[in-house]
Amino acid sequence: MITFTTNFGDIEIELDMETAPVSSKNFLKYCEDGFYEGTIFHRVIKGFMIQGGGFTADMDEKPTRAAIVNEANRGLKNIKGTLAMARTDAPHSATGQFFINLGNNDFLDHTGTTNAGWGYAVFGAVTAGMDVVRKIEKARTTSKMGHDDVPREAIIIEKVTIT
Repeated sequence: MITFTTNFGDIEIELDMETAPVSSKNFLKYCEDGFYEGTIFHRVIKGFMIQGGGFTADMDEKPTRAAIVNEANRGLKNIKGTLAMARTDAPHSATGQFFINLGNNDFLDHTGTTNAGWGYAVFGAVTAGMDVVRKIEKARTTSKMGHDDVPREAIIIEKVTIT
């Protein structure tokens, strides 16, 4: 289990190492390296998702390791409370950023091996702290340094604990 201690409260996460081993191991390695500590949830869209794992409170993007293969074709669904890898428009471009689904976002699921159909790889789920996730969801947002949907108050991942 992984616990994100944020300035809004704790979020506990369980990884699905069996179904999404590449994404899970990638995320776990970033956690072990302390990469997420001091990063923010930099994109919050009510009813959709909260995204984090890439920027400091000053909106400085952190350097990452190489991109990983997209495991969205392994059957896990983007349903409420699941964690998925964030990426660019390129299907196999995920590195350190992730998001937590706030609803059942089936339009993010794998439908085919085209660029549009690859989807977003789910690799875990929130097991405790959805109240904290919902509190983050309610944050007022703005545009900041070329990014939209940025919370006005920094929502910081202060500490990551692996048990």
